[in-house]
Amino acid sequence: MTADSLLEGLDEQQRIAAEALIGPVCMLAGAGTGKTRAITHRIALGVLTGAYAPNRVMALTFTSRSAAELRGRLRQLGAGGVAARTFHAAALSQLNYFWPHVVGGQAPRILDGKGRILGHAAEALHLKIDTATLRDLAAEVEWRKTSGLSIEQYAAGIARRSLPGRLDIDQVVALQQTYEKLKDDRKQIDFEDVLLAMAGMIEAEPSVALQVREQYRFFVVDEYQDVSPLQHDLLALWLGDRRDLCVVGDASQTIYSFAGARSDYLLDFPKHYEDATVVRLEQNYRSTAPIVATANQLMRGRSGALTLHAAQSDTGSDPNVRGYASDMAEARGVAEQILQLIGTGTKPEDMAVLFRVNVQAALLETALTEVGVSYQIRGAKRFFDLPEVKQAVMSLRAASVSIIGEPLFKSVSDVLRSLGWSQTAPETRGAVQARWESLNALMGLVDQATAGTTFRQFTDDLMERQAGQHEPTVSAVTLATMHSAKGLEWDVVFVVGLSEGLVPISYASTFEQIDEERRLLYVGITRARRRLTLSWSSSGVQARAPRERSRFLQELDSRTARGAGARSA
Repeated sequence: MTADSLLEGLDEQQRIAAEALIGPVCMLAGAGTGKTRAITHRIALGVLTGAYAPNRVMALTFTSRSAAELRGRLRQLGAGGVAARTFHAAALSQLNYFWPHVVGGQAPRILDGKGRILGHAAEALHLKIDTATLRDLAAEVEWRKTSGLSIEQYAAGIARRSLPGRLDIDQVVALQQTYEKLKDDRKQIDFEDVLLAMAGMIEAEPSVALQVREQYRFFVVDEYQDVSPLQHDLLALWLGDRRDLCVVGDASQTIYSFAGARSDYLLDFPKHYEDATVVRLEQNYRSTAPIVATANQLMRGRSGALTLHAAQSDTGSDPNVRGYASDMAEARGVAEQILQLIGTGTKPEDMAVLFRVNVQAALLETALTEVGVSYQIRGAKRFFDLPEVKQAVMSLRAASVSIIGEPLFKSVSDVLRSLGWSQTAPETRGAVQARWESLNALMGLVDQATAGTTFRQFTDDLMERQAGQHEPTVSAVTLATMHSAKGLEWDVVFVVGLSEGLVPISYASTFEQIDEERRLLYVGITRARRRLTLSWSSSGVQARAPRERSRFLQELDSRTARGAGARSA
C-alpha cells in the first residue's frame, strides 16, 4: 500500500485532514460525512510514512463497539499495531499496570454497578428509597464525578439540579458521602474512579507521568463533543506539554449533556490551539438530499451546527410525516409499512424504528409480532451473551485448532450445522427462529471476511468481536432509543412518538434541555439513508388529554411539514 493509494477516494476535506499528521487538528464532522474513514486513513498514512510509530498512537472513543470498528479498519489499512480504546479501557489498563508499583498489591475491584452500595448507604441513613430513585442517584454520582466536582462543590450547586425522587439536598449529599465511605471501606472503585485514580497518579508521580507520555505521543479522539471535564483533564495529563492531538466531533450530536458531556471543548479547540488545522467535513455520503435538507432545517441557526450537502445523485423521496389517533394505531401503522417494504424486497435488518424512551418499545413489539416480523431490541441482551452464540463461538474456536486447509465457508458451516444451523430459515417462529437468526448472523461474517482468511484468523477476529461486543448483523428490524442509535445507520428509519411530552420530553424545561432534545431528533433523522418516516399520535395509553405534535415537526420546512397530521388511523 502506498501513500497515494491511501489518499485515493478521500474527498478534498478528508484529504486535508488525513495529511495533517503533526500538531493540533480539529475535524468538525457532520453526520454521515465519513469521519471514521478520515480518522483511520490519517493514522494509517502516519504509520506508512514513518511519522508515527504504531505503538505510540492512541485512538480514543466512547464505546467498545466503536473501538473495535476502529481496530478492524486500521488493521485492514496496515496499522494494526495502533491502540484503539475507550477512555475507560485505556485508563484501566494503565491503572492495573501502575497500581502495584505505586500503591502496592492489586488494583481495587471495580463495581458492577452503584445501586447495591447506594442501597446500603440508604439503609445506613435509615432512608427508604425505591429502585428508580436509586438509579437516579447513581446518575447523580456519575454526573458529579465526570463534571470534576468534589462532594462539597456539588453540594454548593445542587440547588440548580432536579433531585432524585423526593429526596432533599441534605439527603442527597449524605447519601453520596456514605456511598464513597462504604466503597473505600470495601476497597472498591467505580468506573469514574478509574479515570480519577489514573489522573491522580499522573499528577502525583512524575515517574508515572514520564512513562505514560513516553508510551503514547500521538492522540486521536473521536466523538469529542461527548468529552466530559474528567475525560478532558485526563487527556490533558496524557498529553503533557505536547500538541499532537487530533479531535473529531459534531456539536449537533451532543446528546449526553446529562452525563457531563460538553461540546465547548470541541467548539473552543481552535481558541485553545490557535495554529490548529481546522477541517469541516460537510459532504454527507449517507442520506438522500431530502433527508439531509430536513436535518439541516432542524438545526438551522443552532450554535456550532454544520450545513450538510448530500453527495448522492439520487434525490430520493421526501420524508413522510404521519399522524395517528393513538400510540397503538401508530405502532400498527409502522408495522404495516415495514411488512409492505419487506414484501417489495427491503431486508428487515436494513430497517429501524427509533423512539425517545424504552417503554415505547412494548407496543411496537406487539404490532410487529401481529404481522409476523422479526425484531431485535438494541440495548437488550447483548448478542454475544446469548447462550447459543456463546456455545457457537466456543465450538468454532475449538474446531479452528485442528481444521486446517479447508475453505472457510465449509469449516464454519460444518460447525454451525452441528449446532442446528441450516441454509434455509425455519418456518417455526419464536425461539427456534431467534436461535437460527443468531447462528445465521455468525455465518454471515464469513461473507465479510477478506479473501484468504484462514479458519483460525476468522475465529481470532470473532473472539475480538466478542470482547468488544462488536455485534454482527441479525436479520431483524431494529427497535432502539435515539440515544442508543447514535453511530448506526439504516436504509429505512421510522422515528415514532414525535409528540409534545415525548420529544421534547416532558421534563425538558430550560432552553439548554430543549435544545438537547432537538439534537437528539437530529441524530434520529440522520440515521436514515434512503427513506425516513416521522410520526406522532394524538393520544397515549394513559393520556388524560389530547397530545400535540412536537414543536420540532412544526418547525420543519414545507417539504416535510406539509404532510404532518394529514393522516390519522
